[in-house]
Amino acid sequence: MANPGYGKRSAVDQSPRGERDFAHLPPREAAVAAYIDRLPDGSDISVKTLARALPYGQCALRTALNRLQAAGHLRRGRECVTTDQLMIWVTRTFFSRTARDDEWWAAFVRGDVPRETAPQRPTRSRAYALLAALGRKAPSLSLSAAECESLEPQVDEWFERGATETEVMHALTDGLPVPVHRASALIRRRLADKLPPYRPAPERSSALLTLECGECRAPGSPEALAGGLCSRCRGEAAPVSAGPPDAVPTEDVRARIAEIRAGVVPRYERTARARRKPDAEPEAPSAR
Repeated sequence: MANPGYGKRSAVDQSPRGERDFAHLPPREAAVAAYIDRLPDGSDISVKTLARALPYGQCALRTALNRLQAAGHLRRGRECVTTDQLMIWVTRTFFSRTARDDEWWAAFVRGDVPRETAPQRPTRSRAYALLAALGRKAPSLSLSAAECESLEPQVDEWFERGATETEVMHALTDGLPVPVHRASALIRRRLADKLPPYRPAPERSSALLTLECGECRAPGSPEALAGGLCSRCRGEAAPVSAGPPDAVPTEDVRARIAEIRAGVVPRYERTARARRKPDAEPEAPSAR
């Protein structure tokens, strides 16, 4: 799995999974697409991670992903995510089992197509999964299926108050008595006694600003990225006109992005960087 907020994102309104979903693709691209299609959202689908799971090298996988983008199954974009504490730029990778044309992806970026799917209720809840996994961390706290179901509402209340899985796990496993006579009673008591105050999650907003070329990764408007590639990577001459007002030129784009990122670097990091002396000449080797 990728870090929170990154990784695969499934597009909405896809056709049901079938045996011939990727029959129109070459064998390698079809195999890669079928593998990505079965991964849960949030999975790391970088070429390095895919190369460890699939029988292809990184160069071959990079080519396969570009061809999936040209076929309308995949798009990459840059998104600005802001909270009360920070603002960062992240790369989103959207995957669609159903091939989409450039017009659909352009509507997707404009917000005319919903970006998030309605969450489906998992087979087992987040609270149940944590309780079932307690025995792996602390064998004396192993629970039965009935005990997990009985304690599930109490753990749900922790999550509703903003607690994380790590916090709940520490509250239940730190400082255990030896021996533990009744695991379920001990867990029930700790969940009640250590119940944290309500902590609302920080407000988070995001907006997909632009898509990226699948070859050179230069940002641009959806209209300029036909088939997921910019005009330069498609081998076409650059247009004479300035283009749409929201288009982003490719010249010096990486330098501009670096400048933008520099504006949101925390103050303590900027101070630490300023203290460094990158232009200092290396010391001459001492004579022996």
